[in-house]
Amino acid sequence: MATPPTPHKTALITGASSGIGKALARHFAQDGYQLVLAARGVAKMQALADELQEQFKVAATVIGADLETNDGAAKLHSEVKARGMVLSALVNNAGYGAFGEFKDSALAPELAMMQLNMNTVVVLTKLFMPDLLATRGKILNTASTAAFQPGPYMAVYYATKSFVLSFSEAIASELEDTGVTVTALCPGPTASGFQDKADLGSSALVKGKKLPTSEAVAALGYRAMQRGQRVYIPGFVNWAMAQSMRITPRNLATKVVKTLTRPIA
Repeated sequence: MATPPTPHKTALITGASSGIGKALARHFAQDGYQLVLAARGVAKMQALADELQEQFKVAATVIGADLETNDGAAKLHSEVKARGMVLSALVNNAGYGAFGEFKDSALAPELAMMQLNMNTVVVLTKLFMPDLLATRGKILNTASTAAFQPGPYMAVYYATKSFVLSFSEAIASELEDTGVTVTALCPGPTASGFQDKADLGSSALVKGKKLPTSEAVAALGYRAMQRGQRVYIPGFVNWAMAQSMRITPRNLATKVVKTLTRPIA
């Protein structure tokens, strides 16, 4: 009797047009996953999809999605299901930050950031959970070392990443007997389009510093996901800082981050 063919593994990656998301897509393709790439930058994603299909002989579907809107995540889920796809991996990578004092920032971008960085993660995880339970799949949520403490000058962004880390660890515990794993990837500052969008060029956090590449962070994060590691912080210095913040008095931790992130000329 012939052995039935092994069904293809399928991964949805949000924020796949650049940075860590784009680099992650390459690792999934290299491992034979069929890809669903979702972001607003359709042209960039299509170029990536064409390249990965040619190099790794996997199918790559591009879906334009505005995940900062209230119904963006639900629309993306509907698009994926309308194409008959069943996910075996979900990568909640889309997100952005903004640098500056909260008293001076506009409200609308802060709310859009909360929608993208938090609500979209919850909605996509909830809606695709039946797929992931059926396939004993994997979830990779891009958090940040920002998740481990409050962040003056990026107050809302740091808070959203704390949410992602807490949410990821909690559902990882709930799902531990189902075969589904959840990994929170917590990189420090990384060379990507993030800094430009966040207007971080004048921050002591990144100005004049050599940052790890998106490709390096993605490679480490992908391996952590495949191991089923719940929290992964790339780089010893980042790891040590995150651990120290957990035992540092809150007022002192906030002062340290304020100094490290402050605007400089």
